[in-house]
Amino acid sequence: MKIYTNENNTSTLKLLIAANLAGKKVELHNASLTDDIFTGPRALPLLEVDEQLSFFSSNAAVQYLFPILDLSENGQCQQMQEWEATRLLPAVATVITSKSVPSDLKQALNSLLQTINEHLGKHKYILGEKLSAVDISVWSTLYPLYYNKDYNQQYLSEFVNIKRWVEELAGAKAVQEALLQWNGSPSGPFGVSSALGIPLLPSFISPVGSPQEADVGVSAEEIEAAKDNWINGLSKLDKPLIQEKVVLPLKDRKNVLITSALPYVNNVPHLGNIIGCVLSADIFARYCRICNYNTLFICGTDEYGTATETKALEEGVTPRQICDKYFAIHDAVYKWFNIGFDYFGRTSTEEQTEIAQKIFVKLMDNGFVSKQSVEQLLCENCDRFLADRFVEGICPHVGCGYEDARGDQCDKCGKLINAIELVEPRCKVCGHRPIVKPSEQLFIELGQLESSLRSWISTSEHQWSPPARAVTRAWFREPLHARAVTRDLKWGVPVPIDGFRNKVFYVWFDAPIGYVSITQTATKAYEKWWKKDKDYDVKLYQFMAKDNVPFHAIMFPATCLGINEDYVLVSHLYATEYLNYEEGKFSKSRGVGVFGTDAQDTGIPSDVWRFYLASVRPETSDSSFSWAELGTRNNSELLNNLGNFCHRSLSFCANTFGGTVPEIKPTQADYELIALVNREIAAYVQHMEKGRLREALRNVLSVSRLGNQHMQSEQPWVLLKGSDDDKERGATAIGLCCQLVALLATLLSPYMPDTTRRLQEQLKLDPTVLRLQPNNPSFLQYLPVGHTIGKPEPLFVKIEADLLDRLRVKYAGTQSERANKANGETPILTASELEAAIAKQGEVVRKLKETTKDKSVWQPEVNKLLELKKQLVAVTAKQPTNQQINGPSDVASLEKAIAEQGDKVRKLKASTKDKAVWQPEVNTLLDLKKQLAALQINK
Repeated sequence: MKIYTNENNTSTLKLLIAANLAGKKVELHNASLTDDIFTGPRALPLLEVDEQLSFFSSNAAVQYLFPILDLSENGQCQQMQEWEATRLLPAVATVITSKSVPSDLKQALNSLLQTINEHLGKHKYILGEKLSAVDISVWSTLYPLYYNKDYNQQYLSEFVNIKRWVEELAGAKAVQEALLQWNGSPSGPFGVSSALGIPLLPSFISPVGSPQEADVGVSAEEIEAAKDNWINGLSKLDKPLIQEKVVLPLKDRKNVLITSALPYVNNVPHLGNIIGCVLSADIFARYCRICNYNTLFICGTDEYGTATETKALEEGVTPRQICDKYFAIHDAVYKWFNIGFDYFGRTSTEEQTEIAQKIFVKLMDNGFVSKQSVEQLLCENCDRFLADRFVEGICPHVGCGYEDARGDQCDKCGKLINAIELVEPRCKVCGHRPIVKPSEQLFIELGQLESSLRSWISTSEHQWSPPARAVTRAWFREPLHARAVTRDLKWGVPVPIDGFRNKVFYVWFDAPIGYVSITQTATKAYEKWWKKDKDYDVKLYQFMAKDNVPFHAIMFPATCLGINEDYVLVSHLYATEYLNYEEGKFSKSRGVGVFGTDAQDTGIPSDVWRFYLASVRPETSDSSFSWAELGTRNNSELLNNLGNFCHRSLSFCANTFGGTVPEIKPTQADYELIALVNREIAAYVQHMEKGRLREALRNVLSVSRLGNQHMQSEQPWVLLKGSDDDKERGATAIGLCCQLVALLATLLSPYMPDTTRRLQEQLKLDPTVLRLQPNNPSFLQYLPVGHTIGKPEPLFVKIEADLLDRLRVKYAGTQSERANKANGETPILTASELEAAIAKQGEVVRKLKETTKDKSVWQPEVNKLLELKKQLVAVTAKQPTNQQINGPSDVASLEKAIAEQGDKVRKLKASTKDKAVWQPEVNTLLDLKKQLAALQINK
């Protein structure tokens, strides 16, 4: 085997390390991009295995040389290799070859390095405990950063996990031998002749669609298909569906029912919520519509359960008021994000009560409901059983001992908790210690439904995302058990069974039924979508984050199977992992991160937010939001790549041909380009059909990249000044680029609806023309010969680094901290925020005590922890309860009593400083306020 390379090419280092690790001999040959050794793209290094097999992609060569891979089921190794080639490598290449590095690129590189550091913080190697091709590729790319003192100090000094990993690999014999063979230097020089194995451009190249990963050579069959579809494809498109006010299933059409997880109404949705459910579902729904599928997209707010009651207590209002308030906020946020629901409803409706009760009674009649006595915590002070989120205490799990664990889960160790197992439990409402007391509850016997559930999953045609499959498999590793379906709350769908009418349904049972009830609110013919019919077929697509998978893959299907009424069950379940925020996590309950209303206030268009969130969608592993990366993607991918191509193409048409699209006379080379574009369209459709929205977006940008390359290679501005043949060729180039713009408007429409509308206006095209034929995806002549376009205008503007810096500072901390800061006040933390601060400070104290016995070192941190706990006790004590006291029992009387008692307290405090005198009256005042809040909630 031979490796052809130029000097100081770190991609060659990848190949040498891989070969040495695998014990394969290779010969190193000097080469340049002008040598006659290339059968594909001119990129170095080139691995020549024999006369029939060569690799121009360094990462593909590494995988060939070092095939001992710990591949995960979802192809994480290949995805990380692509990430290295299309994002990390271009960023490093630009940094080490540029005399002046812009701040946005520095920020982007820092974000990429943070991703590597986080992976290495979890495992020995990037993908786990075994060395993989990813480690080889990333190590080689980082080599000039790490071993150049200036670069190391500037970019890598803070990343301790990367330091450990780099030095460990550097000590390996295979790596040391590769470095000797390579004979390069981390200080360069790195010239423009593909020193890092990629064609370096004067500016930061797009992280998506690197030429290094481009395919080569199109077959005769592909060219013939390209010709046929180019000439006849438009006539093969199905007639566009007429959008009815209420969409119902149709015969002889693909009927697609789409839902996204119903968001809770306990706060404004943050960006992680938005991409995890509603935005992903909207992108897919818009794709379905350009494919002419008969599509219904349903969603709404999830309004029952503990989260709503808790929020109502925090804000001192009723659950209904909380629901009304946050439904309006959610609705406005989604409208700003251009989420195109067919109907956006809510679960606190008569329809929800009717359907949920009907389904439960049928389930009970069929013998799948049992009664069980459950040990629960009862707060005697509040006179109520405490749902899991209304109780907290010390985590019972060995080795944890976190003092503020919730009744359902510990935030420190992450393990699930049965509330009665908490050590030293306390009521979150009043702070009193609850007692254990039995409570009669109804259970769904999932164990009796398990065989039907397993049979459905194994025999049905399913297409689930990797996170959805993984969560479902985890549930099925052990037998399913009965699960409580009722709980002791006031706010929810009442249980219609004697002896249980003072209880409500558990949200896990109630919420998925919301999809059905919201459809009924939209159309009384809702059963046409939700119950099977011999005359037509409906496919159900559901989008959510992975924490919602058990309810959609296990609980709700089991319920539907148990009632035996031929409900349509999910066939395509697309769950995501989690989107993190910068160096931490989004938290809706604690107000951490960028929220939908925040995005509106930034001045950055909603389309840019949609594009960025789709580009970092956590499809197979957690991903992170980064302000720097948001700017980089806007400036490089949208502005410099896609926007630049569209504006140049249409401007040439407007300025040179008076806005009339010139006649296209394709050559063989043009049909080869069309065939390459067809590959991208086919991949786009394939990814979209499988719910891989982030991957499909890369295909869109690859089409734009092909268009830019075509314009650069044809140089129509030169051809149009030449001979008649040259002018014809130049006109064809411009016409073909204009057609590519129309294609981009089609492919981009699911992601960026506003941008698409602007392109349609500039193209002067009816939106119904811009469609795809998914069973024959191909590049069509959307613009007829002689078509006149409108006025070209730029689509995007640059996001400056200083704006991103200001936004990063503005949206640091929690929502309440930001509000207090804006008002010039000292931050007043909520109970949940104090809990988070206590957990964080507790970790600081524990680590200090482990490292030193010097009390003077850790005592100040202990004092901070104690102060936070005092604040939490104070905040908790102020929260209202459901305690009933002697005295007035209606709102007006209570309000009057509170006013009178308040005057009494003020007079006592003014007359004496003896706390023993006025404290009992203060306690009476607090009890009156708690009673008022409880009365409002119960109403």
